[in-house]
Amino acid sequence: MSSDAPVGARPPAGKTFFGHPRALSTLFLTEMWERFSFYGMRAILVLYLTAAVADGGLDLGESSANAVYGTYNAMVYLMALPGGWVADRLIGARRSVLWGGVVIAAGHYVMAIPTGWSVFAGMALIVLGTGLLKPNISTMVGDLYERDSPRRDAGFSIFYMGINLGAFIAPLITGFLGEKINWHLGFGAAAVGMTFGVLQYVLGRRNLGEAGARPADPLLGADRRRALTRVGVASVVVLAVLLVLLVAGWFTVDTVVNLLTVVTVLVTVGYFARILTDREISGTERSRMKAYVWLFLFAASFWLIYDQAGSVLNIFAADQTDRWVGGFTFPASWLQSVNPILIIIGAPLAAALWLKLGHRVSTPTKFAVGLVLNGLSFVLMAAAAQAAVGGDLVSPLWLVAVYAIQVAGELSLSPVGLSATTKLAPVMYASQMLGLWFLATAVGDAIGGQVARLAGTWSQPVYFLTFGLASVVLGLAAVMFTRQIRHLMAGIH
Repeated sequence: MSSDAPVGARPPAGKTFFGHPRALSTLFLTEMWERFSFYGMRAILVLYLTAAVADGGLDLGESSANAVYGTYNAMVYLMALPGGWVADRLIGARRSVLWGGVVIAAGHYVMAIPTGWSVFAGMALIVLGTGLLKPNISTMVGDLYERDSPRRDAGFSIFYMGINLGAFIAPLITGFLGEKINWHLGFGAAAVGMTFGVLQYVLGRRNLGEAGARPADPLLGADRRRALTRVGVASVVVLAVLLVLLVAGWFTVDTVVNLLTVVTVLVTVGYFARILTDREISGTERSRMKAYVWLFLFAASFWLIYDQAGSVLNIFAADQTDRWVGGFTFPASWLQSVNPILIIIGAPLAAALWLKLGHRVSTPTKFAVGLVLNGLSFVLMAAAAQAAVGGDLVSPLWLVAVYAIQVAGELSLSPVGLSATTKLAPVMYASQMLGLWFLATAVGDAIGGQVARLAGTWSQPVYFLTFGLASVVLGLAAVMFTRQIRHLMAGIH
């Protein structure tokens, strides 16, 4: 994430937003509406994919639907890498965010078309648009402050509140419309939300000054033509592969999902190989990157379980929980709002805890706590699934408790991992490491989508208990190797 914007990039003085630059309100609302659209659509995606055709769904089958969901999430985070490159080298963060928002809105509008093909075409557009918007809007928030400004962290805290506010509100609206009225109406609500985000971003652009107006390291002349040629060739290759799959009769949902999973893993391996074999980084930096490999694997394992909230756990909420309250059966997707509201409540508490503990608890230990808590959430889910054996509906409070444990785990790992990413980064790769952190989520979601296929074939108690205990064991193993990892971190806590 770029933060060394020149003084001229600061937004104009004038009215403030909670004591911060007025531009923060524009970026806050853009991110809030983008997250509204993202989490709103995601809350009903698997439910729509698995719903019977008679109920307006695709009747895709639980295993394939879970894999599609995981791969979609993976692609969103994977595309943050080229999205950041486009902004840094070609068009700048400001235009990247604008065009990203437009493409995202278009994707949701496509999904609102009541046909079978629209959901996949719409998801492809949303992936491309989110890759442009997601990494670059954070860059613009950083550009509002000097690197050492005491208000910088507070500004990001306000900005991230927008993320969780949008994520909290979205399922309540899209879930009701999608589950109770029409699935495509729910997708349409997500489109309207993103449209609001784009409109207020355009209207508020005067607040941004020069922040994000130009590429940080623009490609010029022959270098630009060469880069665009490579992008064109890569696009042709991708289209050729898809055409071959189509002609050969292999262009199926499962084939594409499997192919994208492999691509995600290979990109990640190639990225790490490039950094670790670079002769221009120092021995200390290489050692720290070796430590980061372990933290990356821990994080990917965490997201593999955590992000099944919108797939396996969402289906459980729809089929096996008693949602009858006061004469009304509330939509299963409403439970997707539990996670963000718990984060809003828990984030300041976690921040205060880590501040009080200081360096007494190391980064690898915090990762281990996250893994153990994540695993325990699935152990609890195994108990919930056992209670539902035989067709009995269980209380939704089981899922609320599971999400509470997972949020505690997330607050132990996610913000800590982001901080560790910036501290362990080699100097010459500092601006690229945020993209590498996004890759941890991409890998976890891609593999998690494949793992979630087993939820449709294994008994639910066995599924949850197996992967829950695996995460707990991995967390305990991380504790055992904390000293070795800290040694590789070479003085970084």
